[in-house]
Amino acid sequence: MPPKAHIEPHLSADDLKSRYRQARDTTEARRWHLLQLVSGGWTIKRAAEVVGLNYDYAKEIIRRYNLEGPLSVRNRSRDRQPPVARSLLTPSQQQELKQALQGPAPDGGPWSGPKVAQWIAQRTGRQHVWPQRGWDYLKRLGIDWKQRKNIGSES
Repeated sequence: MPPKAHIEPHLSADDLKSRYRQARDTTEARRWHLLQLVSGGWTIKRAAEVVGLNYDYAKEIIRRYNLEGPLSVRNRSRDRQPPVARSLLTPSQQQELKQALQGPAPDGGPWSGPKVAQWIAQRTGRQHVWPQRGWDYLKRLGIDWKQRKNIGSES
């Protein structure tokens, strides 16, 4: 029979069970359940199977719990922030684009997302800028492209 895992007595078995049952986050609930089962004498392998976790991941959860205590069970994935989107244009290039948008597009027609994307590619030296980024800049600069389209078609 495999040796039983050691769980540091940061919390009692009843406290582990209570935290498992009260956890609102499913990731945290599974971790608490694993800890509760192992503290009750289960092997890590068997507890991981029951809870639906990978054995190595279960060992890591127990190792972290033994070192850091109850705070280690918290689901940290919510703390991660997506990277801030970098602007394709500098502030001065944005002003230049805003000025260009006051007149007709290079082809003489109204501005559109793809046309703005092409303008951005030329100004920044990029080989390709997705049309959506052009629409994003029209929106960011407060240009009502529908209104400009109507005005351009009336004249």
